Amino acid sequence: MKILLANKFYYRRGGDCVYVLNLERLLRKHGHEVGVFAMDYPENVDTEWKRYFPKKMSKLMAFTRPFGSREVKGKFNRLLDDFRPDVVHLNNIHTQLSPVLAELAHRRGIRVVWTLHDYKLLCPRYDCLLNGNTVCEACFKGDKKACLNHKCMKGSKLASFVGFREANVWNRQRLEASTDVFVCPSRFMSYKMAEGGFDEKKMVVLCNFIDSERCRRDNYDKRDYYCYIGRLSQEKGVKTLIEAANRLPYKMKVIGDGPLFGELKAIAHSHIEFLGHKDWDEIKVLVGQARFSVVPSEWYENNPLSVIEAQCLGTPVLGARIGGIPELTDKTFISGNVTDLKGKIEEMWNTPFDYQQLAEVSQRKYDAESYYNHMVKVYSK
Repeated sequence: MKILLANKFYYRRGGDCVYVLNLERLLRKHGHEVGVFAMDYPENVDTEWKRYFPKKMSKLMAFTRPFGSREVKGKFNRLLDDFRPDVVHLNNIHTQLSPVLAELAHRRGIRVVWTLHDYKLLCPRYDCLLNGNTVCEACFKGDKKACLNHKCMKGSKLASFVGFREANVWNRQRLEASTDVFVCPSRFMSYKMAEGGFDEKKMVVLCNFIDSERCRRDNYDKRDYYCYIGRLSQEKGVKTLIEAANRLPYKMKVIGDGPLFGELKAIAHSHIEFLGHKDWDEIKVLVGQARFSVVPSEWYENNPLSVIEAQCLGTPVLGARIGGIPELTDKTFISGNVTDLKGKIEEMWNTPFDYQQLAEVSQRKYDAESYYNHMVKVYSK
């Protein structure tokens, strides 16, 4: 088949981008022709398809691009003309590219598949957080006025109006009419989509995959520390984790960067080490040698790669009981609860695990080949 992948960015920026790059490689491996559509961006991976990419969005374009700009429509139509795909597989496309891609492909009779990496189809903010820290579902049923009332977009009236209008232009009926299948990486995501009125018959639950070969290790020996890996921001619950870790004597390594880096480092005790951003080779060692990893999120995590990658490295995961996390690990705690988290960290520290068995089982479970077999069926129906 000829498959066109669309995502706003085309480099290893976040989980959605990693997914697209891995999927492109997987599809090519199986002999498919793969095209790419993204926004032109300095960090993008070099590709033959960049001549079709609309330019990087300026502040002024933020008022037009979300609704389907002339440039985006023109370049995407030209790509459809030249590549003639059998399937258009959308990912994170709102704002920088816009859901107009779905309509343009659908009008030509091309099958449209959309993998949902966040909750943008339900929540103008995408993360279902009120004021950046409280779970909110006020916009799920279709009325998006809460976005205006609470200034959900960056605390700005103007940005929130754009987000409100974007959500109303690309409403459920319009999105559903142009999309053949919504791929939900977690059951939780599919439940929330159904609560928002989306047709369950158009949804397929398919857990994310990783390149398990990259996770294979010569041994599964552990060192005396546990770890956190991810963005250091409010919704990730890292402050709750630091507060719990401060009450315990065990060494913890914090891998990642973000807006709370300085604040968290200032309140952390000396047995908590902040390592900043690391590349995969370093992550493989640091997470692979940890006794366990903690995912303390306080928002509706969908299908976090941080859980999947840790398990494939043979590292157990203690996760917050929120979003799709409990679908990936049975070691959980009450999200946002410092006392419960402290107790569960103690349990994890004192629990023996068969690390090699965990790695082998996880590598089979999240194997790319298995994912490919399922996705080809989604493409072909």
